[in-house]
Amino acid sequence: MELLLLLATPAVGAVLLGIWGARRWAPELNVVMSLATFLAACALTARVIGEGNLLVAHEQFFIDPFNVFLVTLTAFVGLTTSLFSRPYMRVEMNHGRVSAPRLRLYHSMYQLFMSTMLLALTTNNMGLLWVAMEAATLSTVLLVTLYRTAASLEAGWKYFILCGVGIAQALFGTILLYFAAERFLGAEGVSALLWTHLNGIKGHLEPVVLGLAFVFLLVGYGTKVGLAPLHNWLPDAHAEGPTPISAVLSGLLLNVAIYAVVRCKVLVEGSLHSQLPAKMLMGFGLLSVVLAAFLLWRQRDVKRLFAYSSIEHMGIITFAFGMGGAVANFAALLHMTVHSLTKSAIFFAVGHATQKAGSQLIDNIRGLMTLSPTIGWGLMMGSLAILGMPPFGVFASEFLILTTAMREQPWATPILLAALGVAFAAIFGRVQPMVFGETRAGRLPHPPALLPVFTHLALVLILGLYVPPYLADWYRAAARLIGGG
Repeated sequence: MELLLLLATPAVGAVLLGIWGARRWAPELNVVMSLATFLAACALTARVIGEGNLLVAHEQFFIDPFNVFLVTLTAFVGLTTSLFSRPYMRVEMNHGRVSAPRLRLYHSMYQLFMSTMLLALTTNNMGLLWVAMEAATLSTVLLVTLYRTAASLEAGWKYFILCGVGIAQALFGTILLYFAAERFLGAEGVSALLWTHLNGIKGHLEPVVLGLAFVFLLVGYGTKVGLAPLHNWLPDAHAEGPTPISAVLSGLLLNVAIYAVVRCKVLVEGSLHSQLPAKMLMGFGLLSVVLAAFLLWRQRDVKRLFAYSSIEHMGIITFAFGMGGAVANFAALLHMTVHSLTKSAIFFAVGHATQKAGSQLIDNIRGLMTLSPTIGWGLMMGSLAILGMPPFGVFASEFLILTTAMREQPWATPILLAALGVAFAAIFGRVQPMVFGETRAGRLPHPPALLPVFTHLALVLILGLYVPPYLADWYRAAARLIGGG
């Protein structure tokens, strides 16, 4: 029942908002549906904590410690983003950037996007996982192109083409996965693609075919993660779409894509008994971190700046999962959590800042601390958090990743430290004048509602100082499942 409510609520919300999404009370309905989804996620989490792993609907859906915390995180960020988008989209409509039909499209596709991500996280069928990821791509293309400007249409087409090609690679990898298991599970038809079945016989799967499958799956889902050199769609999609969509793309979609990669890694490592998948993840992860760090220096658009920051952090997470082991997997899961919360909070603050300034160019945004202290403090605290300053949770997860790399992959540690230093200088050098620079504009009479920003940052601060025992138990159980021992 909990899983049914979790998956059905946003799907029903998409239908309802497709009908009434242009009404004056549509933003409130969007919040209500997101709240119901979050409550269903909490109920499902409580069920898993009490009863352990769940296999339901003829084993087509599987809930374990790895995906259950991601389900809760996705539903929570979806709720806070709907709260942020409520005043944000009304301002966009008042400014004439969004018409009533487009507002209906926005609300409907937002709920459909949440539905597809939750389906991808909970399904046990690798084929259905691919379908959900493809559906997420199609729904977000419509959201990225919402403004119908030349730049947004170009970004939408780039996103559609690159991610479409990538997801086609993932489809071919999924077919190869089925082919590798055919000798043992071929008679079961579609059930041969159930992850639990594949995981049970992974030591007997055809290793050569499975190794080739992983290459296609990593390239396919890695495109959605934004791993270099497959990252070109991500900065444009973040910069040209509505800011709430930038928040869920960075905070949620990238997590779901890396989740799919790690599920595949578990199967392939168990079959090959080699370090090939780990080395591939570490290689793509390091390349992403280094490339994103240096590209940060070239950015003049604030949303593109933090889009490249997302590529950097996805590279860190990918590298950590590549290292494997209990501590590295624990740190990667923690980093997924704090990055999702922090980056969405930053985009919330950036959304208000760009609306007030009327521009996304960094040079046109100055003196936020004077104009609106709440926006200024939100952006500065979010930036310090994402840069890994203590005592925020990003510092804790990056410290664990770096200390593990010093012990297990010492050759990579100087590369990571240099890239993190370059990224720190690039982002801080641009955010500091935005917040504390001089401005001749007058103080804004009405401070924006930034409750979602400071709620996220408070959680990130808490996770930097104290990880609750039940959350730590989730991470440990998920690390063991991934291969942490």
